Amino acid sequence: MSKLNIDQKCIKDLFIDKKADFLIPDYQRPYAWGEVECQTLWDDIFSFAFPDDDFSKFNSDSDEYYLGSIVTFNNANSKKEIIDGQQRLITLMLLLRAFYSKFGNMKDENSRNTMATIAKCIWKTNEFGQPCFSTLKIDSDVASDEYKKELLYILRDDIATDDMKSRYAQNYRFFKEKIRKFLDEYPSYFAYLPIRILNNCILLPIEAESQDTALRIFSTLNDRGKPLSDADIFKADFYKFYSSIGKKDDFIKRWKYLETICEENFKTNSGSPLDEIFTRYMYYERAKRGIKSSTTEALRKFYKQICPELLKKEETFDNLISLAEFWVSVGKQDDAAFSDETLRKLFVLNYSPNGMWVYFLSVYFMQYRDADGKLKESALNTFLDKMTAFTFAYALTNPGVNALRTPIYSEMINVVNGQEVTYKDFLFEEDRVSLSIKNFAFYNQRPITKSLLTWWALRNDKQPLLDLDIRFEIEHIYPKNRYENEKGLSSDTILESLGNKALLEKRINIRASDYRLVDKKKYYNGFTNARGKVKEGTKIVELLDIAKKGDYLESDIAEREELIFKTFIDYLKENGLVKPAQPETQE
Repeated sequence: MSKLNIDQKCIKDLFIDKKADFLIPDYQRPYAWGEVECQTLWDDIFSFAFPDDDFSKFNSDSDEYYLGSIVTFNNANSKKEIIDGQQRLITLMLLLRAFYSKFGNMKDENSRNTMATIAKCIWKTNEFGQPCFSTLKIDSDVASDEYKKELLYILRDDIATDDMKSRYAQNYRFFKEKIRKFLDEYPSYFAYLPIRILNNCILLPIEAESQDTALRIFSTLNDRGKPLSDADIFKADFYKFYSSIGKKDDFIKRWKYLETICEENFKTNSGSPLDEIFTRYMYYERAKRGIKSSTTEALRKFYKQICPELLKKEETFDNLISLAEFWVSVGKQDDAAFSDETLRKLFVLNYSPNGMWVYFLSVYFMQYRDADGKLKESALNTFLDKMTAFTFAYALTNPGVNALRTPIYSEMINVVNGQEVTYKDFLFEEDRVSLSIKNFAFYNQRPITKSLLTWWALRNDKQPLLDLDIRFEIEHIYPKNRYENEKGLSSDTILESLGNKALLEKRINIRASDYRLVDKKKYYNGFTNARGKVKEGTKIVELLDIAKKGDYLESDIAEREELIFKTFIDYLKENGLVKPAQPETQE
């Protein structure tokens, strides 16, 4: 069981401790507090120290102001690495240093005593308890913080000139100005504020026995800050490696670039955008090692325990950037990188019933990219078609979130070995697929419903590429309300069949939902309203063709559904995913 040291302390007791040797580690994010946060801290502390602007209402024996927790662990160099609390810790150090700067010009005994206490909070002390003004009690190794040296200049030498633009310098100047105004307005109060901050403002230091334990504690306790991601931890390893080969500055620049393009292009429900690119790359490295297990390792376990050597290679970092740039091109539908045909296939996959395609395509890209990060179009299109056909059919015959892992992981290994993707051990029986698709209940909530409708819409040669930023919903061509009012269909099963559904832009679907086809036409085609504002029609070509009809009846639904099903079975056959028919045996 992990051991924790937890002991509520005032700022003075925490900082003055001889063991207080804080390190902001390289994997942390840069200092981010600005004037808003500093103003809030100042106002809160001032209100606490001087209730109702009256210093006499403060009870120094019992009044406490809780500033939050600080989560640390002792690293191999006996420094307290800060996992949580760097923002408030640095800000408090800047505030104390600003007070020390002001107290340097004051001669009364209380001021001198307070100055001596603050000095022991900021600087390490010798065995006689005297401050060593060249050695601070806090240091920063943050890899992506180009201004970290300014923090040391400020704390050590009281230097924060106007040309220093870091948040450290801005906040330090902010506190010095606040202290100057405070001294002018409340000269008789002045000695009370810093000593009440030191003695009565409380922190909760939580010292864990390891980094992993500290990170778990932070994730549990933290409900405001942004937790450290796996990528932040990996950054530390890369930073140390690149520093060892003399390329630290180059790494910092390129890491920032990778971070920026990931944040701009990857939307994730959990983890960080950078975690996502590490995840996509992980599947390539898994495949290279022949890992078929359907239980996927946690990201940190894979990179830190199973394959730690990956974080000590320039090749790994180069690959991560190359893979991220590829996915940027996919997300932006870059017609300089892909043909219209390829972009149409990629659009369909964005509506896949299973997200595994992203990892499979990442493996394919890493294996077959050329020196410029490009893929051969014909081979790529073959791969995309086969992956789409298999994924969609498997969702019909083997429903389940994780069912696809077994066949896909096997094929990932084939890809990295330069072998053709065949799914030979998982080919479909035509009768089984036909039966599955005919008996499948295509409710709107099931992902495969929208998947097949998207695939069907893009099968139309006249259908232009659709925009990934447009939100599409599922349209009942024969409306629900019409069925409820007229009972013009033989059953509600027909209403929910795939033949009665199509993709439609959400903005149109809201308006067109309750109308007969004759009334829907203007919404499909677009129109100009009474105010002269043009309402754009749908981009779905098939709906525009259907709008040319007089009505859309049950016979039309059945005919369209049969065509969709037949075309999909043919699509499977075209991609070699259907088992050959067994010859009939003669008795």
